[in-house]
Amino acid sequence: MAAPPVPAEAYDAPRTVANKRDKSALLRAIRMALGIESAAVRRNTQNFNRNRYREAAALPDYEALKDEARAIKEHAIGDLPDLLMTLETAIRSRGGNFYLASTAADACRYILGVCQSHGAKLVVKGKSITSEEIRLNHTLEGAGIEVAESDLAEFILQVADEQPSHNVAPAMHYSTERISALFKRKFSTSEPLETGEELTKFARGRLRQKFLNADVGFTGANLIAADTGTIMLVESEGNIRMSSLLPPVHISLAGVEKVIPAQSQMGVFLELLPLSFNGKLTSYTSFLRPPLEDPPFALAGRPRKKREFHLVLIDNGRMKMRQDPVLQESLYCIRCSACMNCCANFQTVGGHAFGGETYCGGIGGAWEAGTGTLENARFSDLCTGCSRCVNNCPVRIDIPWLNEVLRDRLNRSSAGSPLASLLGIVSFVRGDDRRASAQKVFFANYHWYAKWGTRTRGLSNRLIRHSTARRWMQSLVGVDVRREVPPFPARPLVRAARELPPLARVGKRAKVVLFPDVYTNYGLPQRGVAAIKVLRALGVDIVVSDALPEGRAALSQGMIATAKKHARHTADALLPYLDEGRDIIVIEPSALAMFRRDYRHLLADAARFELLRTRTFDPVEYIARLSAKSGRPARDLFDVARSPVGTRLFVHSHCQQKTLGCAEPTEALLREIGFDVATSSVECCGMAGSFGYKKEYYEMSMAVGDDLFAQVRAAEAPEAGGARALVASGTSCTEQLHAGLARPVLHPIELLASILKV
Repeated sequence: MAAPPVPAEAYDAPRTVANKRDKSALLRAIRMALGIESAAVRRNTQNFNRNRYREAAALPDYEALKDEARAIKEHAIGDLPDLLMTLETAIRSRGGNFYLASTAADACRYILGVCQSHGAKLVVKGKSITSEEIRLNHTLEGAGIEVAESDLAEFILQVADEQPSHNVAPAMHYSTERISALFKRKFSTSEPLETGEELTKFARGRLRQKFLNADVGFTGANLIAADTGTIMLVESEGNIRMSSLLPPVHISLAGVEKVIPAQSQMGVFLELLPLSFNGKLTSYTSFLRPPLEDPPFALAGRPRKKREFHLVLIDNGRMKMRQDPVLQESLYCIRCSACMNCCANFQTVGGHAFGGETYCGGIGGAWEAGTGTLENARFSDLCTGCSRCVNNCPVRIDIPWLNEVLRDRLNRSSAGSPLASLLGIVSFVRGDDRRASAQKVFFANYHWYAKWGTRTRGLSNRLIRHSTARRWMQSLVGVDVRREVPPFPARPLVRAARELPPLARVGKRAKVVLFPDVYTNYGLPQRGVAAIKVLRALGVDIVVSDALPEGRAALSQGMIATAKKHARHTADALLPYLDEGRDIIVIEPSALAMFRRDYRHLLADAARFELLRTRTFDPVEYIARLSAKSGRPARDLFDVARSPVGTRLFVHSHCQQKTLGCAEPTEALLREIGFDVATSSVECCGMAGSFGYKKEYYEMSMAVGDDLFAQVRAAEAPEAGGARALVASGTSCTEQLHAGLARPVLHPIELLASILKV
């Protein structure tokens, strides 16, 4: 019998858990989001994401536009002090007012002063996340000035007294039913309010008089051109246009990072901004050069006042971010929310959990830290580094790196613990990295525990199945007792490979070294053995290197000094193989991503990183390249009729594999061989390495996985043809599929090894 639903009042209100300085607030926020908001968040973000993928794929110059936008933002942030002076001149030359506020309090003081100087009783506001940052509404309402949020979503949040859960769609955590109940409760109305149209009509009726009677109109700004003072305002409802045009006084608030050199550069952002949000064009785009010459609106019997314009730019930590070698990149953000919509964790809990008091999502941690304090960015722990946001950001911000650095800084600011210090000493953790939690030190150095676990596998495997031992693991290092820990193998990959009979190396077409990553070497060595078998059969000269931690585990825990040490040692060990003319094969996609992406941050030598990046491959990706180069069809190399699991497959590609472009070659090769391939469309399975093992995130991890499990079931429905064998490239993906479906999972290379013809 199912447990009764938990009433909404049993959960924390969003504002009470907005500040995540204390991790307990983060955990309560996750519980609240999973209990109340998840269904609406999932539906809306995934819809936005699907639309964006579709429209971006149809844009032939999409990548060039991103390059152009990135270059403009880099230039703008680099020249920001000069641009601010240019902009001030442009605004004042037209009779406008310009104010550069140093802090949130300074900005609020100035805006309140403008309102009071005009005797304002009512301010009508367009959507502005920067006004949330400075708590403007609180200041104005505290002085007796009514603030009317005119954006429908912001109106909902004002009624509910909640902070936004998304940059562009701030109330997307609300279902139609919840909005209806909110309005009926707050406004004591008997109107049905059952559809979106009825709700919109109800809100519009209440807001219309606000527009007509407003003394001051307030907006944000998507971009501001320094050369002309032009403000770009992008919206979908028309309320921002009304807020800026109807009242006699217009105040525009923006962070200094919104300034770009020239109006002529706005076009590229106008193409990218709405597309990156949900793939659609906006209904209203305004380019204003205030103060406008047209007279403002005035009701009958009221005097028509002269227009007045105030541009308020705010620093509030941004100029300090500009000097930060890592956080500087966050200033390139154009607030499109692509990183939120494509993030599996955000899709599941939204910005009330994966966010702070103002900013949310993967990019939000850097903004909370930059405009507030480092501790406010604690929710950045929900970024698992899956990298799906990297290719989707229209200005190419490396958001996982931002969050890894935030974790590193949070680790270093913590007091540490005796247990963490002890674990750090025995596993050779670098310096301040020992100040991380014991849980992070444990997961960051899994290679050390895996090595000794394998050497003592009889005892180790009994312990990981023993309930008392598992409770101690949960108590000491936070490994959730509900997660099955895979057994240590009889032989790690390195040993198994060296026990294989040697083959002659005459007339080989290619030479490779198989790098035995920690997860394959100590977890699923059969995958590495299968790769050796297939590559040998295809005439490849393959050797196996020593097993070393490549740095993924340490990086994921924000232990960057340790990750750099691991990266450097691994590069040193592999470069001699490259000098021999060997390419590098890596089984585990998250380890492959270190060589192809993350080492740019961890290796001091850019040339060394570039060499590793261009010579490291996924095994099936490499086999597809060999097949294409030789001109031999894949069906000549593999016989689908020999498949031990049939021809119907469900293939789930690892998140890092997708970002690196390795997923499509794998899926295409399997289809070419003759398999009937259904694929998952989830961004991430939810396991994400250590994330799914951690007690505090277990429920969230499984909730993320629900989408994947549902897609498997849909692909296996009777009307879809029935059962399929499960295939996944990632170690974490394999564990998550096994946890959710209790089914065996093959790696593509294992499947290929079983159907070799040659």
